[in-house]
Amino acid sequence: MTANAPLAAEERVSTAGEREVLEAFIDYFRQVIVSKLAGLSDDDVRRRLVPSRTTLIGLVKHAAAVERGWFHHRLAQRPREQIGANSLGDDASWDVTADEAITDVVAEYAEACTESREIAARFALDDTVPHHRLGRVSLRWIYVHMIEEMARHAGHADILREQIDGATGD
Repeated sequence: MTANAPLAAEERVSTAGEREVLEAFIDYFRQVIVSKLAGLSDDDVRRRLVPSRTTLIGLVKHAAAVERGWFHHRLAQRPREQIGANSLGDDASWDVTADEAITDVVAEYAEACTESREIAARFALDDTVPHHRLGRVSLRWIYVHMIEEMARHAGHADILREQIDGATGD
């Protein structure tokens, strides 16, 4: 990279406050996961290239469930049965039905992310909510955990996309 190269979104906040940096990184990884589907066919995004249930479209579906689990359920304290879609991030969260198009799954994820941002905006980084195993977690912890989760899945998506058509990079 040259000194005059344009800055990526996550680089533009390199001297920003903590919250802006955390939000930029989570949004960056959200975008990367979705971008891995660009230009691929429905068959391509559904190809199982590893022994697990992991597919490119399944990654996006799972990411939507994880968003709902951490922000809609945990942070907003909304009961799971009121969320209306998977919020567990479990094995079933990877399942995409035959009638769900790429645009449907991407729209579902975008909607989950939009609502996550709206929920998070109501909390300070130090605000905490109950967690069944950890006792309490702060919004800061949720952000860091989600960055870790989305970064790991972005790496999975990188590998799957490279196996499909050789494409690499963000």
